[in-house]
Amino acid sequence: MSDTPGNQPQAPAPASIPAPVQGSWERETLEKLVFATVKEQRAARRWGIFFKMSFLLLAFFALWSLYDFNFTGADGELLGKHTALIEINGTIEDEGSGSADAVIPALNKAFTDVESVAVVLRINSPGGSPVQAGAIVDEINRLKRSFPTKPVYVVVDEICASGGYYIAAAADQIFVNKASIVGSVGVLMDGFGFTGTMEKLGVERRLLTAGENKGFLDPFSPQSDKHKAHAQAMLNEIHQQFIAVVRAGRGKRLKETPETFSGLFWSGARAVDMGLADGFGTVESVARDVIKVENLVDYTAHEGLPERVLKKFGASVGQGAVKSLYHGSKPALR
Repeated sequence: MSDTPGNQPQAPAPASIPAPVQGSWERETLEKLVFATVKEQRAARRWGIFFKMSFLLLAFFALWSLYDFNFTGADGELLGKHTALIEINGTIEDEGSGSADAVIPALNKAFTDVESVAVVLRINSPGGSPVQAGAIVDEINRLKRSFPTKPVYVVVDEICASGGYYIAAAADQIFVNKASIVGSVGVLMDGFGFTGTMEKLGVERRLLTAGENKGFLDPFSPQSDKHKAHAQAMLNEIHQQFIAVVRAGRGKRLKETPETFSGLFWSGARAVDMGLADGFGTVESVARDVIKVENLVDYTAHEGLPERVLKKFGASVGQGAVKSLYHGSKPALR
């Protein structure tokens, strides 16, 4: 059959080629981006939880430090039978571990805890304010009358002199190290006089007062015999108060000599011989051998976070300078 234009044979159709999957690389890229975003979100959540927990822990410890929480309860039931410890370090003044505001609440907690069997004061102080020391002694004597079965012991560290010994004398027994410094039963009031220096420099002091004695102990004015006698009489009065506390606390154990109340201090070994102390020991040995209860619980009122922060930035130094400028000289047991 002849080929005719209308019957020309058609060429065979080529084999079908599968069309490429449209958008596959876009999908893979999108999936990778989604997974990366999810991972970042999970990591961000983990870090967020970490920082939140860290902040909560810091806040918790700050509150603990500020308020001195105690989860043992007022009756100390979780502590068991124990020896209560209170530490007095440094100068006896209206701030710090030697202040009445710090020691008296600690004494009350220690005495009222039904599980405490005795109270030990560990003292390391050169002395200080007779007012603060006297307030602490009065509270010790009151608590001893209220809790007659709970003895009070003092353990001397490096030094227990003047105001420190004023407090120690109220204890039932005092224990020292042979090399401790003990005593200094006396009172002083110190200051400076600049009148001669002012005259040499040609400086005139202009002090106006209402009341003839208002300029008493002014360091830039001459000291009169009247003012000196008045200050000495006041020191003698406070000294007699100190002597009365020592005699009442030590009783017949005290072996008085003309030097006992002269302001001198002695080694721990000599203090035992003089009746100013009862024996040698540490907090641990007193708890173990004298009280017979080795479990020690510290009732010391520690500084809170605000106080530490203020001191770090020098607030306490500034406050002390202001006090020295405006309050002048004060009697001191040191």
